[in-house]
Amino acid sequence: HAFKDALNKLSICNKLCYAVGGAPYQITGCALGFFLQIYLLDVAQLDPFYASIILFGGRAWDAVTDPTVGFLVSRSPWTRYGRMLPWILLSTPLAVLAYFLIWYVPPFENGKVIWYLFFYCLFQSLQTCFHVPYSALTMFITSDQKERDSATAYRMTVEVLGTVLGTAIQGQIVGMANAPCLKGPSDILKIAYMIASGIICVIYILCAIVLFFGVKEQKGKKSKCKRTPMSFFQGIRLVMGHGPYAKLVMVFLFTSLGFMLLEGNFALFCSYTLGFRNDFQNILLVIMLSATLAIPFWQWFLSRFGKKTAVYIGSLSVIPFLVLVACVKSNLIVTYIVAFAAGVSVAAAFLLPWSMLPDVVDDFQVHNPDSTGHEALFYSFYVFFTKFASGVSLGISTLSLDFAGYLTRGCSQPHTVDLTLKILVTAAPIVLILIGLCILYTYPINEEKRQGNRKLLQEQRDNESDSDTDSTELANVV
Repeated sequence: HAFKDALNKLSICNKLCYAVGGAPYQITGCALGFFLQIYLLDVAQLDPFYASIILFGGRAWDAVTDPTVGFLVSRSPWTRYGRMLPWILLSTPLAVLAYFLIWYVPPFENGKVIWYLFFYCLFQSLQTCFHVPYSALTMFITSDQKERDSATAYRMTVEVLGTVLGTAIQGQIVGMANAPCLKGPSDILKIAYMIASGIICVIYILCAIVLFFGVKEQKGKKSKCKRTPMSFFQGIRLVMGHGPYAKLVMVFLFTSLGFMLLEGNFALFCSYTLGFRNDFQNILLVIMLSATLAIPFWQWFLSRFGKKTAVYIGSLSVIPFLVLVACVKSNLIVTYIVAFAAGVSVAAAFLLPWSMLPDVVDDFQVHNPDSTGHEALFYSFYVFFTKFASGVSLGISTLSLDFAGYLTRGCSQPHTVDLTLKILVTAAPIVLILIGLCILYTYPINEEKRQGNRKLLQEQRDNESDSDTDSTELANVV
């Protein structure tokens, strides 16, 4: 037993190496989330209609590749490096190349839209080949539940730092080169985007190397009975047929749509509607820093007051500040205060879904004791829906800018564009958050139910281990 425990123990170095693997996904995700829209419109000088096709197409494609890659990974053979790690190592060089080419303005006009759509979709696919095996790796670095939880906590910390790093690198470098108003895109700005993406590419490669050499993958236990894998649609039917899960997904679909509209349009809103062209990268950084600092607070809050209350307070707390920024004439100090408050809410929006999903999975197992091994489905479909939602939100918001008459790299925008940006950043998120919270009211798993489920599951597990012991004793007798 002592030997087995020693095998399952992870050193701090192992945990750190594992955690570092979570950074590339967050760094690139943040840079693309905040800056791709403004880059396509003002630097690549694409028509807003085409930009909306690229943004929606890339995110929707990303949503579809998730379950596909998950399916392929689960079928891939075991190698001497493990099953997950080869995926991570082989996808990295190509992913980095595709990411760099997203931020390069090609020297031709006609095929620009195809160029960006192709490399954006290619990058999303390759990054999925990194991130899906990485997420599943938690189950294979150790079989000790406590060690896994500890490694996950390390990973969450690094991922949050990754979002700050992504916003800071991209924002500060691009911000330094943000030239005064010119009709054409300045070459300095094009170069700044390429330098920023180059630095992010180097970090991506270093993280992959640290992960590959710092983590040893263990072979998973074979299950006693061979299960036939489910098809995609059988999976959807199974998880969406569970009431609490369907409600939880709907709640977070609406609230995350609201926060994604805020994220995707905030750079344009700061630059044009509020007129803080030279400050927007610092305002974004304040959002991400306050989100980082707020995560421990929310951890404490949900353990003290329950998860449902935390979602209500977390989502509602941003609304007064959004109303404030819509009503007050552009004022830099007010904008920084709003950015800070938005960050605190964003932290709740990021953290709470992941802490509530296990409760739904437990509830499912209590009601379906014979159906096992579907945990991954609940997670992968949640990721699928949120990614799809982000594609829809980016597509619709860029399309609405097109209808409002957005001028690429204009020094100022028509009044209709200012109004549209105001609606996208304040009114629309508020409405979406409120719809989400109305659905949350019907969500059945409160703290009492959660504790009850936990007890029942423990009893189920105890009974299983008892029956295992009985059958072994019987076999010995025979």
